[in-house]
Amino acid sequence: TPAVLRAAAVAEAAGIPSVSIVGTGFLKQADLVLRGMGRAMPVAEYPGVPMVDSEEMFRTKVEQQLLPAVIRGLARDGLPSIALPGDEPEPGSVAFEGTLDQVQQHFHDRLWSDGLPVIPPTRERVDAFLRCIDRDPEEVIAVLPQESRAASILSIAVNGVMAGCRPEYMPLLVAVVEVMADPRARIEDAGSTPSIEPLIIISGPIIEQLELNSGPGVMKIGRQANSTIGRFLRLYLRNICGYRIPPGDGDKGSIGFTFNVALAENEAWARDIGWSTFGMDMGYAPDDSVVTIQSVVSFTSPTYSSGADALSHARMFVEAMGPAFSYWCYTGVKRGKWNPLFVIGPSIAKTIASQWSKDELRRYLWQNMTIPASRMQYMALQAGAETLDFDRLVTQGLLPADYIASDDPDRPIRMIVHPDDIGIVVAGDPGRNQSRGYMSNHIQVPRTSRRIMPPAR
Repeated sequence: TPAVLRAAAVAEAAGIPSVSIVGTGFLKQADLVLRGMGRAMPVAEYPGVPMVDSEEMFRTKVEQQLLPAVIRGLARDGLPSIALPGDEPEPGSVAFEGTLDQVQQHFHDRLWSDGLPVIPPTRERVDAFLRCIDRDPEEVIAVLPQESRAASILSIAVNGVMAGCRPEYMPLLVAVVEVMADPRARIEDAGSTPSIEPLIIISGPIIEQLELNSGPGVMKIGRQANSTIGRFLRLYLRNICGYRIPPGDGDKGSIGFTFNVALAENEAWARDIGWSTFGMDMGYAPDDSVVTIQSVVSFTSPTYSSGADALSHARMFVEAMGPAFSYWCYTGVKRGKWNPLFVIGPSIAKTIASQWSKDELRRYLWQNMTIPASRMQYMALQAGAETLDFDRLVTQGLLPADYIASDDPDRPIRMIVHPDDIGIVVAGDPGRNQSRGYMSNHIQVPRTSRRIMPPAR
């Protein structure tokens, strides 16, 4: 819905009348997006969910309800006015005074919390965060969708306090928001129905400085830095961007899952086995502290692999993680890009690195993770009655020509379009042979990085 409304706004700005067709379940989000844009544009409702209606029911709804609404919209008949968001506390003002329990209830009632207890952002606590960075509290990094709030240094400190972060995390939190503000990160897509949960990947010396966990339980709640930094991102998406589940309206994740803790790489292990670190793969120097964000919509089961040769482990990745990626990979193939992430246990990485470079592992995964073309097209149809036309995608330059090298409908085609799209992080339990794969959501919140700038003083 946000993408449809943004496209309609472009058309309207060009003098082309538009009507946005929105399903019933997205009407509240459409209203929120329009209020955030400060615009009134016509919306025509398709009642219900078109993907589960019969052809007869679909035709009836279009003829009797949708088409008349489109005509009224084009005629600008009864175009509603847009109510701007209600009053909010001025930045830096005292929003509430009371006991701890009263503060929790007030924040919950105003939809300022994620349902978990928050640390009250008192002036003293917020000032402690601001002292850890050489930036003006009133500096605005960007105005973020979808409610068009200012991503200010002050707002970062406030939400960092609420999430339970420590003041010394502040430079990292600023870098997280700078990534969110990067147009390439497409944070405007974060409320889509697959339920994107952005994953923060941290690289460089700051891992040890902030005592981030990169070993056993690396993706579990339990270490303060990993847990609260991950929570901060989700809280900021709620409070500043407006991606809230009911009774909020901005996040349309149909079922969803909870936020990811921040992922830190075991860089000492990666260096010892002769592999570049993830941060170096992203183009940074070994002594740069870097934050990277990418979308995650699902992850694989724990994948165990054994053997003293690289191939035995890589083959297991294909056989175990490939099927987990097979359903949703059509979204990335359709758009020519997605960012699968492989978190490889240190002992497994050591075995692979004794024979293969990282690029050789990437190439093996790229070549061997395949799915029958007809199966991918079937998956696309189930998700939204979409046509997956490989010939057209090759003509448009989104896919290489080998996707149509044969006209056999069951020919194997690659799940991953480019080997360079594969991310590899060495982390987890060195004493076990376990790895895991993480699925991104095509071009929504692609892998985007920013160097963490420490205070000058």
